Amino acid sequence: MKRDSLPASPKSPAKVELKVVRIGNSRGVRLPKAVLERYEIGDALVLEAREEGLLLRGKKDKRLTWEETYRAAAREKEDWSDLDATLADGIEPGEKW
Repeated sequence: MKRDSLPASPKSPAKVELKVVRIGNSRGVRLPKAVLERYEIGDALVLEAREEGLLLRGKKDKRLTWEETYRAAAREKEDWSDLDATLADGIEPGEKW
């Protein structure tokens, strides 16, 4: 199996082909050491099934999903009534931007 090296920047796209291997009666993949270190993956992963595919992340990654973010924002009951005034701040009516 050929291993592609991962780019230095976390924003760079990385593509690594992993072989599915037999583990007892199940199947699994082996993650390269560079991936484990880069994403601080220890003994466990979180697997999320998303519309666009599967997402694997370390348990330490506490970022919220978009749905969780929306729910957290809704709980805050923040007042957005002044948003319209700030959207046009500094833009004259009819001015193209």
